[in-house]
Amino acid sequence: MSLSAISNCFGRKYKLDLTSSQNFDEYMKAIGVNVVTRKIGNSVRPVVELTQEPDGKLKLTSKSTFKNAGITFNLDEEFDEETLDGRKVKSIITLEGNKLIQIQRNGKVLETIREFTPEQVNMVRINIC
Repeated sequence: MSLSAISNCFGRKYKLDLTSSQNFDEYMKAIGVNVVTRKIGNSVRPVVELTQEPDGKLKLTSKSTFKNAGITFNLDEEFDEETLDGRKVKSIITLEGNKLIQIQRNGKVLETIREFTPEQVNMVRINIC
């Protein structure tokens, strides 16, 4: 898998506006996040950074005044993840052009699409199956 479509985004820090993300509030509601935490989650503007580790793995970090998180992964390989709300899930992340597509499984299947450009990262869509 070629990383050329996103390699110019490595090391850049992006402020993510979750209010422009499709289905973000519905996503939080579906996974059981209470209304107070959803309001906080909808108002947070985390700083997101994508880097490549020396061993070739990718690292995606998110830092905000509310919570910080990070995942390190190989594309196309399943890994264990603990989400910001404490759920333990199996995740796999694939690359399609400049989009990282993450599938999380834990009873429900959640799909998150992050689109990277040199100027910004957007959570384009969040689907719940």
